[in-house]
Amino acid sequence: MKKINPFLFPWIVSIIATSGSLYFSEVMKFVPCTFCWYQRILMYPLTILYGFGFFKRDKNLFLYTYPAVLLGNAVSFYHYGIQKFGFYHPMSVCSAGVSCSGIYIDWFGFITIPFLSFIAFTLLNVSLIFALKKQKQKTP
Repeated sequence: MKKINPFLFPWIVSIIATSGSLYFSEVMKFVPCTFCWYQRILMYPLTILYGFGFFKRDKNLFLYTYPAVLLGNAVSFYHYGIQKFGFYHPMSVCSAGVSCSGIYIDWFGFITIPFLSFIAFTLLNVSLIFALKKQKQKTP
């Protein structure tokens, strides 16, 4: 039985997230806010890195990408909080240009672009945790 490449799922998730981000900005013409740019900065390189990981199978790549995934998770959660919850206060970083509290999409009353980003980073986070646990079990 052939083993499934551990980089396949994270690579697919990052491709979908990057494609969705580009779709919203290039096709739908939604102008990204500052926090959206931070999330893009953290996600876009992951697509390339997981692609290389898929072909090279560098087991340490999970360790290199984990900080970006955790930071992306935190930024997207905070951004979603700015949009949906009153107890968050926007940072001064959002004072110029497009407002970080602006909502372009609101599917089912809770799905916004930062929520989609949060889901993508969470899926990456979960897949990395499983991969690291599996790698740790194999190491003597």
